[in-house]
Amino acid sequence: MNRLQLIAAIKEKQSYLCVGLDTDITKIPQYLQTNPNAVLAFNKAIIDATKNYCVAYKINTAFYEAMGVKGWQIIEETCNYIPTTHFKIADAKRGDIGNTSAQYAKTFFETFAFDAVTVAPYMGEDSVRPFLEYQNKFTIVLGLTSNAGSNDFQKLIIHSTKKEKKLYQIILEKIANWGNANNLMFVVGATQANDLQDIRSIIPNNFLLIPGVGAQGGSLAEVSKYGLNKDCGLLINASRNIIYASNNNNFSEAALQVAKNYTIEMKEHLKTIWH
Repeated sequence: MNRLQLIAAIKEKQSYLCVGLDTDITKIPQYLQTNPNAVLAFNKAIIDATKNYCVAYKINTAFYEAMGVKGWQIIEETCNYIPTTHFKIADAKRGDIGNTSAQYAKTFFETFAFDAVTVAPYMGEDSVRPFLEYQNKFTIVLGLTSNAGSNDFQKLIIHSTKKEKKLYQIILEKIANWGNANNLMFVVGATQANDLQDIRSIIPNNFLLIPGVGAQGGSLAEVSKYGLNKDCGLLINASRNIIYASNNNNFSEAALQVAKNYTIEMKEHLKTIWH
């Protein structure tokens, strides 16, 4: 799915919701846990319930890699089950020297049918470049994350001859020149809403993947106020508060309702940019 198709999906559904499939078998309904394909069955039920209210799904690969070979099979089957009308994100946070990154890119863009993959930029351009070489695929670079430890490095003040800048600002400025709005997105945590105006001044056109709304306390209203651009430019990821909305037999109905509620609010926010 390319940028124009993603924007069209957002306009059609009046939603910029991404459902995170961070599926932990110990947290799914107990009656499902005896199913030999419990995680896949759970994922399919969540997808069926929420697909009319979201435009994207994000698979956090760590939850599956911990399961060994079977986990990788579930990644593949879940990815293939997501409709082609939806944007598919591998939340893998990869990043290594060039030839290794090339193999990571091949994994998620060729072996698996993902539209995007998250990457860590610490090792520099040659570690990100192999992902950007793919047409109609997105590289989602960690920009300013929502975890408490983000202050350890991301907000360090860097002194230069021109002016003081935070490290994350320098990273965003530099990486924005490695690609463009058609192949680069950035992760910005919802708990960092106060920095969104500054971030938008640096990368006005790129889509932002925003985790942290819901369980982590981020505000959809605040993020939308400061993060929306003329093309929407946001994918709001919600994981736990959707997929674990209920741990009973009605888990899929509960997930549907939470996703629907997000969409109702998002429709109102979109009125500020599209009339």
